[in-house]
Amino acid sequence: DADAAATLTAIAASAVAAGQVHFPAPVARILVTGGGRLNPTLMAELRRRLAAEVLSVEEVGLDGDMLEAQAFAFLAVRVLRKLPTSGPSTTGTPALVGGGQISRPEPAAAVQLPVQPSAPV
Repeated sequence: DADAAATLTAIAASAVAAGQVHFPAPVARILVTGGGRLNPTLMAELRRRLAAEVLSVEEVGLDGDMLEAQAFAFLAVRVLRKLPTSGPSTTGTPALVGGGQISRPEPAAAVQLPVQPSAPV
């Protein structure tokens, strides 16, 4: 439903704009990475709501997909090593905290597939 999508987009942009009050100082430019950078409506809403210049990371010569993959890999390694993924200096949490959960599927029972006779080569 288009109305629901528009509402969610406005809420996301509003949440980002509300986060500005937590910046240690005003910023002149905000770089957007992740899937949202590909959403023209979200980018327009961010530009409308933020005082700073809003650009996708591609507009400054970076690869947004590569950055996103690196960020997930970095966080995954920290979770695997039981290291914090956030803390007072990054997100303002009162203490260092971990994030994520390692989920491993139950080993599947071995399945013996029938062997098909091969055609002569």
